[in-house]
Amino acid sequence: MSSLTRPGQTLEHPDRGPRGKDELAAAIATDIPHGSYVNLGIGQPTLVADHLPSGSGVVLHTENGMLNMGPAAVGDQVDPDLINAGKVPVTELAGASYFHHADSFAMMRGGHLDVCVLGAFQVSARGDLANWHTGAPGAIPAVGGAMDLAIGAKAVLVMMTLFARDGTAKLVPACTYPLTGLGCVSRVYTDVATFEVGAEGATVLETFGTTVEELRGRLDVELGTVGGRA
Repeated sequence: MSSLTRPGQTLEHPDRGPRGKDELAAAIATDIPHGSYVNLGIGQPTLVADHLPSGSGVVLHTENGMLNMGPAAVGDQVDPDLINAGKVPVTELAGASYFHHADSFAMMRGGHLDVCVLGAFQVSARGDLANWHTGAPGAIPAVGGAMDLAIGAKAVLVMMTLFARDGTAKLVPACTYPLTGLGCVSRVYTDVATFEVGAEGATVLETFGTTVEELRGRLDVELGTVGGRA
């Protein structure tokens, strides 16, 4: 699998955005390298399946035991026995195969997936991920395959809004929610910006409906740019 593409300099689009969930899904689908084996997390990440370009060669894997999953099923396409891990009816592409749940997790844990796309409550500038529990009393934890995917996939992409409903940032210096994985996230796609994260910190790749300087004023994370722009 080739690496994710990166712009030559940070791109700012203050008059275009924020992006909706389908725009985010389309952006992620475009960036996934040709021929990758990919798992899409439950929730909004499953929308990526609907936006993969023709001829992408991407093979979608599901936790519940399927390879070469297609887009979401609609109308007469719906088969109650054909669902993804989020129980959403899906289609199958030519050459699709099915296998035991345990085999699916063996693929995830064994490093056989190139990319996974997950949602998140928080991501730290160094790429730590928190997406299974807010730690709030009475909150229902969502323990599933995210821990296996976060550590097993070669690249972890996060799809989320940058700010929670109360205005607090989800891209943070250090996660305060229970961790899913350490240093596992490569890139974060949000409604107002796309970031690379990792050992060197957070770098802004592109903004939508805002600028780098405006983001610096709202985040407690030091933000770098590509090519010294902004």
